[in-house]
Amino acid sequence: MYRILAKLNKLLLPSFTKRQLDLAKAKKWQLAIIAWRYFVTSRALEN
Repeated sequence: MYRILAKLNKLLLPSFTKRQLDLAKAKKWQLAIIAWRYFVTSRALEN
């Protein structure tokens, strides 16, 4: 399930590393997206 979510995240959500976003200057919604992507990716790698 998490692998499917990880693929959807890659397709639908923006990649902030490509934009070289500074985490200190990130807005709350950007931090929420980063946290969600981290959570899903880490769960997908566990299996």
